[in-house]
Amino acid sequence: MKLPENLNQKLEKRKENNSIRKLPVFNNLVDLSSNDYIGFSKSESIFKLTHAYLLENEIFQNGATGSRLISGNHSLYQISENYISQFHDAESALIFNSGYDANVGFFSAVPQRNDIILYDELSHASIRDGISMSNAKSYKFNHNDFEDLEHLILKFSKTNLYIVTETVFSMDGDSPNLEELVQLCEKHNCYLIVDEAHTLGVFGDKGEGLTQYLNLHNRIFARIMTFGKGLGCHGAVVLGSPQLKEYLINFARSFIYTTGLSPHAVATILTAYQQLEIETEAIEKLRQNIVFFNQQKNLLGLKPMFVRSKSAIQSAIVQGNENVKKLAQQLQDKGFDVKPILSPTVPEGQERLRFCIHSYNSQDEIKQVLELLHDLFFK
Repeated sequence: MKLPENLNQKLEKRKENNSIRKLPVFNNLVDLSSNDYIGFSKSESIFKLTHAYLLENEIFQNGATGSRLISGNHSLYQISENYISQFHDAESALIFNSGYDANVGFFSAVPQRNDIILYDELSHASIRDGISMSNAKSYKFNHNDFEDLEHLILKFSKTNLYIVTETVFSMDGDSPNLEELVQLCEKHNCYLIVDEAHTLGVFGDKGEGLTQYLNLHNRIFARIMTFGKGLGCHGAVVLGSPQLKEYLINFARSFIYTTGLSPHAVATILTAYQQLEIETEAIEKLRQNIVFFNQQKNLLGLKPMFVRSKSAIQSAIVQGNENVKKLAQQLQDKGFDVKPILSPTVPEGQERLRFCIHSYNSQDEIKQVLELLHDLFFK
């Protein structure tokens, strides 16, 4: 059966704009594109420890498919949520199946009809989708611009205000001034929610995340940690008060109406968190590679084309879908898996090469790819 014509027209428009999305194929190139920052997704020790834990505790016998409110709430959930809340110095933790589920569930359920949501204009699509499902009104503020944010806060000061940001933005790799933002929210009695998808496993001595590293975590209403990046596994967790956890269990539809994770999946999350406690060498190596990347791009005169970032995400602006795709292909042809980010994923004129740095990248690889970028861009 043919696709409806209006859908076909949308696909054709993407092709005309050179922005059609396709599933990538597996390759053996140097990984500079995945979010597996400290290599946990390919960790043999996590794989073996997960299976050993399940067998030793016979937890696999307690598993059943279904919503956690019916038959899917096996014993490992409580063990893991307790461990995670202690690791993050949080009052409580509630595991969701993915970062998308956590954001959609939280933002569609918590802000109410007469509340206001103020979110950074570069917030992730999962946050925006959740906000669009909320009964609250929402307004975006200019990226990391707290003067613009305070203007909106004062405009809507007579209701509950939820302020939303990310600790590291997925396309730019930059961070807000969290200390200033926390103070602003406390000044105006706002509820601050931060998405820490790209800081878990990256910031902090044990990869706790940026707000915990800065000792701001106890001044934040909710933190959302996603496991599909630094932990290399499925799932996410909302950290907050016990009352927030109880509320989400009762009203977050992406939690209520979905099958719970299997014991194996939850055991993988627990094992990955336990490995964070001892994998400090990988976290330190990642930190060194981020510093080295920034040093090399400065030495090569590439700094002006990059968005300022001290995270594992480094983005070089190359305007135009055709231009950035061509440059990415040239890097891939030389053995480096660097992906182009096209409009409309980012605004037109802000197309970019997105470099993701890992603990397992060598400094020689980093130096080579940046020298190659220099030669290709300035030849």
